Amino acid sequence: KYTMKQKIMVFFIIFFLMLISFTCKKNIKEEQIIEPKEEIKQVNLLHNDKIIDLELEEYIIGVVACEMPASFDYEALKAMSVAARTFALYKMKSNKKYDLTSTKNDQCYITTSKMKSNWKDNFNKNYNKIKDAVYETKNEYMTYNDDVIISFYFSISNGYTENCEDVFVQKLDYLKSVDSSWDKEYSYKEKSITIPTKDFLNKLGIKDNKITNIDIKRYNTNRIKTIKINNKSFKGTNFRTLLNLRSTDIEIKYDLNNVYIKTKGYGHGVGMSQYGANYMAKQGYSYEDILKHYYQGIEITNKI
Repeated sequence: KYTMKQKIMVFFIIFFLMLISFTCKKNIKEEQIIEPKEEIKQVNLLHNDKIIDLELEEYIIGVVACEMPASFDYEALKAMSVAARTFALYKMKSNKKYDLTSTKNDQCYITTSKMKSNWKDNFNKNYNKIKDAVYETKNEYMTYNDDVIISFYFSISNGYTENCEDVFVQKLDYLKSVDSSWDKEYSYKEKSITIPTKDFLNKLGIKDNKITNIDIKRYNTNRIKTIKINNKSFKGTNFRTLLNLRSTDIEIKYDLNNVYIKTKGYGHGVGMSQYGANYMAKQGYSYEDILKHYYQGIEITNKI
């Protein structure tokens, strides 16, 4: 038989072992707790006057299919996927009730049925190529100082991208003018047009009968900063919009009857040049290389 002293000692030993066991289990549980990450899986999209619910990656497939030719290099399509996803997340996180649209206010988007109509016999090949590019970059997006960026992009530059503040007023350190000389491989998509002088003046709201003077001030990228026609001045971006021109890199000549305009590049010029991205990809650059060139100082994350 145990003495009272021995019983007390056994009790304390058992109690101590139970306490250790409880503490260890508690610590293991605490170490296993993982904070749930915020996930955005659904997109509310206004398309053809209807709100449709889409899974995020399904939406990105529709955007890439609309915004970039399926014939582009695979790494360019992956860069486009990340840029499109980043742009969508920026819009959605800046306004929780925001519905994305399939207009130029957000990003172009097409349905699978529209892809079939556009691509016909090439549908399976093109769709699978874009789908693979999207899912290989699943959940990836760009941040600057831990915040999701607004990832502007456009078709093709005049050899340089533009500072954000020179087009969209707001200065953003990750959207600085960078070299995009790869675009010369596509002749910068130059286009020449002729506009009758009367039509030219009417579109600009100038009531004169003829052009007496044109004065142009340019940024270092050769894009028009301001242009003065006779006695009326315009910002380069407004001038481009009023005449529906491809870009603000504009050369103008005129005579009594006509105005002759040549543009270089296509789009606003801020962020990633899609044709530049394609040529970089053909030269062996990865999609990360492409994104980090056009969006300065960014990080690529997948912690949605």
